[in-house]
Amino acid sequence: YSFGYVCAACANLGVGGSTESWKITFWIAAGLSIAVGLIRIAFPESQQFRDRKAAGHKSASGAVFWKESKAMLASQWKLCVYAIILMTWFNFYSHTSQDSYTTFMRTQKGLDNHDASIASILMKTGACVGGTIIGYFSQWFGRRRAMVCAALMSALLIPAWIMPTTMGGLSASGFMMQFFVQGAWGVIPIHLNELSPPAFRSSFPGLTYQLGNMISSPSAQIVNALAEGLPIRLRGKEVSSYGPVMGIATAIIALGIAFTVAVGPEKRGSHFEHHVIGQSTDFENVKQVDVEKASVSDMNEVK
Repeated sequence: YSFGYVCAACANLGVGGSTESWKITFWIAAGLSIAVGLIRIAFPESQQFRDRKAAGHKSASGAVFWKESKAMLASQWKLCVYAIILMTWFNFYSHTSQDSYTTFMRTQKGLDNHDASIASILMKTGACVGGTIIGYFSQWFGRRRAMVCAALMSALLIPAWIMPTTMGGLSASGFMMQFFVQGAWGVIPIHLNELSPPAFRSSFPGLTYQLGNMISSPSAQIVNALAEGLPIRLRGKEVSSYGPVMGIATAIIALGIAFTVAVGPEKRGSHFEHHVIGQSTDFENVKQVDVEKASVSDMNEVK
């Protein structure tokens, strides 16, 4: 995601970097999307999918899927609610700290479109680096510990993030801010997969992420409305208060993430990749549907 942002921003600069060049950038992205789809055809299916196919399992029908989903929700609804809340926080986190930052640099700091775009590229480069490093080290440091530390570090960096007035200062502080914002995000894919019931490790992370994304979708509009509705005086003229609004909102969100993650579960080291989809590894003592080990359809076959 962050690398795609960098590529898109570079492409936009390459075709002129004006406020009207986004259409050309979209056409470039559309072509690349088609290329990615063609490249994906050359890659094999996952080992788990091939194991299931080799074992003679056919694709489950829609009715079976919904039956299994209802059973999972009945026993794991608290985990689902927690994951949705967590993803709501995280989507607010990234969009509040990113979406209006270029506008903030142009309207409040006086950067032109070219300099603001370059600063945004450097900012998202920090996101690429942070997501990779913190996500990697969470394997030893712990998922929750890594996310909490990253969120708290981003909160501490807020003054340095919104106070600089030069392109260099804004680029450096933006780089470090997004290093920790996306550093916390870098843990999320594996964290959600480890929390997910193995039989739902595709639908569970995707569904909880998208619901959280939906709830947080007005984040940019909220920031823009508050910034434009509560202007400040700067160098003798009235400007939108993007800096204070983004700073306060990001601080609240970062602390909310730190608390939510700290009180939530962690299953670091869960070997979900060893589970064959829809197939239990132990049915001997099963008395009820155990979505941690198998799908409902296979449970019924054993009974």
